[in-house]
Amino acid sequence: MNYNDTLDYLYNSVPMFQQVGSKAYKEGLENTLALDEHFNHPHRSFRSIHIAGTNGKGSCSHTLTAILQEAGYRVGLYTSPHLVDFRERIRINGQPIPERYVIEFVEKEKEFFEPLHPSFFELTTAMAFRYFADEKVDVAVIEVGLGGRLDCTNIIRPDLCVITNISFDHTQFLGNTLALIANEKAGIIKEGVPVVIGETTPETYPIFAEKARTMKAPIFFAEEEKQEEAYPQLNNELKGLYQQKNQRTILTAIPLLKKAGYRIDDTAVYNGFAHVCELTGLMGRWQKLQDSPTLICDTGHNVGGMTYIAQQLKEQSYRKLHIVIGMVNDKDISGVLALLPKEATYYFTKASVKRALPEQELQQMAMQMGLTGNCYPDVPEAVRAAQKNSLPEDFIFVGGSSFIVADLLAHRDALNLH
Repeated sequence: MNYNDTLDYLYNSVPMFQQVGSKAYKEGLENTLALDEHFNHPHRSFRSIHIAGTNGKGSCSHTLTAILQEAGYRVGLYTSPHLVDFRERIRINGQPIPERYVIEFVEKEKEFFEPLHPSFFELTTAMAFRYFADEKVDVAVIEVGLGGRLDCTNIIRPDLCVITNISFDHTQFLGNTLALIANEKAGIIKEGVPVVIGETTPETYPIFAEKARTMKAPIFFAEEEKQEEAYPQLNNELKGLYQQKNQRTILTAIPLLKKAGYRIDDTAVYNGFAHVCELTGLMGRWQKLQDSPTLICDTGHNVGGMTYIAQQLKEQSYRKLHIVIGMVNDKDISGVLALLPKEATYYFTKASVKRALPEQELQQMAMQMGLTGNCYPDVPEAVRAAQKNSLPEDFIFVGGSSFIVADLLAHRDALNLH
């Protein structure tokens, strides 16, 4: 098998949440524990940091990784979903896992895992942990896939847990109240392991406080800490408004990592924040791909994420605003649409995944909210139309779903984006 054959095999033989949604979700850790035993518990051979949350966990994971890399550590980073290439999910010091490793892992191990019928995420997690152990990383930053308590990353015993925030997403699995969702995310809090909580609400605060108390885990609420004062004039490469909260969360984590024995000087913190995309390969966070007209994309895809994006759009100066948008069918679509500016011209489209909501349905729902625009069958066509209709002083925003951003980045050359 070559690399593309291997990916086809992975995507087609194990259910992939990115493509099919809830049918790929497996509750419980039986498969994870079986895979972990088969691979001889690779996660025990490196230190780790565990990061959960509804929004912001990707940015926090990448920024902490960048800081640790700048501090001289060999750092594994495991995140999801990927935007353009599967290998983005598993990196060491910013370098994606080699194609050859992916091919050999599948060829060598499929006899063992096929009878288990693991999900795509279960298998990918096992691959990541095995790769990090083989490559002798000093520490791995591990992002939770979905929830926390039953997520297959939850077998690690990290030096630090981080829960960025709680808002409504994946309610069909995690519950339909903030308290229920917080309870699932709080499942990563381990006995005696410090935990940083990035953001709370009146419903979620007591859940975290109580879970930490029962686990005897020292708990730190970033909103109550004043760590920013220790780093004046910090230049964060990630420019989204929501990054201010992520920044506070990360700066609350730094002294706790130092206390756990990590050597992190101020230079590493400043450089990590200033060069996070270059150091880790992070994409799709208020990412600018074009000037005149300005074109920005962002992977924010739920009410929590879109609240900040809508606020940030209000702060831009432009002649006219163009919004290329598509969503997947298991999100709170009406909640997101209600936040968006009515004066923009909309380009309704769909991503190239099975879960994508048809663009005509999105247009109908948007019209009920007073948002108007035309439909386009795919992202490149929608973006081309927005580019064609824009003057240099206009502003184009592309988003609504990680998959819309993924399709945009996959076609960036054809669309003359940098």
